[in-house]
Amino acid sequence: MADIFEEVDEEVRKDQFSEIWQKYGKLIVAGAILALASSVGYVLWDNYQFKKRAESSAQLEQALKLIDAKKEVDANQVLEALAQNGTAGYAVLARFRGAGIKVQAGDYAAAAEIYDALSADGSIDTLYRDLARLYSIMQRIDNDDPAMLETELQPLLAAKGAWRFSARELAAVVALRQQNTEAAKTHFKALVDDGATPPGLRRRASEMLRAIDGS
Repeated sequence: MADIFEEVDEEVRKDQFSEIWQKYGKLIVAGAILALASSVGYVLWDNYQFKKRAESSAQLEQALKLIDAKKEVDANQVLEALAQNGTAGYAVLARFRGAGIKVQAGDYAAAAEIYDALSADGSIDTLYRDLARLYSIMQRIDNDDPAMLETELQPLLAAKGAWRFSARELAAVVALRQQNTEAAKTHFKALVDDGATPPGLRRRASEMLRAIDGS
């Protein structure tokens, strides 16, 4: 008798499975195919990205070699192509390096334009946008309105800002341009007193304090 019930149970299970397959079989197969396609797509995309990164790295290396060889025009062409077609990180590096070539050539206004564009680019991480803003101010510090430069520097002076030490040094220089020695001393003293200030920058700040006090 038990064997009969087992056979009935088996038939019931077969019927249930058949019914489920009729209702959901195509969806299950489609889901499996989609999952497989996604996995294959990920592998292909990862390989593509690896290839793109390798190509971008090679382009940047080529540009740096051209710069070392004093072939700035050729280097600029490679960097411009990399900025347009390279992977995100290398494209940003190319734009920074292109601005650096302008600085080396003494074309500070053109360099500032590139840095300003980087600073305004919302697709770039804030860390690098702030760095670009700092570099832009450096190029304009001798000629632009000191009050405007001081305003631009304020966000970079935040307590946890990545570039706060360099920004404070620039703020001191801007204060000196305005003949505000007290403000300059405040900035330089803050750099000297902050244990996290890089050694070279702290040394310069200390020397500037002595120069101001001895003037």
